[in-house]
Amino acid sequence: MSGVNKVILVGRLGKDPEIRVMESGRKVASFTLATSEVYKDKNGERVEQTEWHNVSFWGPIADVIEKYLKKGNQLYVEGKLRTRSYEDKEGVKKYTTEIIGQNMSMLGGGGARQADGGEARTSYTSEPVAQSASVDDDMDDLPF
Repeated sequence: MSGVNKVILVGRLGKDPEIRVMESGRKVASFTLATSEVYKDKNGERVEQTEWHNVSFWGPIADVIEKYLKKGNQLYVEGKLRTRSYEDKEGVKKYTTEIIGQNMSMLGGGGARQADGGEARTSYTSEPVAQSASVDDDMDDLPF
């Protein structure tokens, strides 16, 4: 029996996306997404807890991200969790978990504008999941 690996996040970009081109020629857009939860503690005080998520989108959608997304933009992201290991500069094995994005929608007022002044499409889908098997090969090119 296979499982389900699906993540849905709504948050704000913590910094401008980083765009890289892998040796294979595929582009990857990486950014941090902040999600916040507000609750009251045992003393009735309002507490806001922020989680930071590492998100990567592969393929042509990286061009859209590069063109339209900036720090502070609100974004809806669907994807899957991926955990991988790497060795740091001292040779110590480290693990990182990130979201491999599959769909996204830009949220909030204003939206992205096209060159002709019209509204740009605000929902995007990454390459088909069947092609994402090559993501693992490209991840070997990453510097961490």
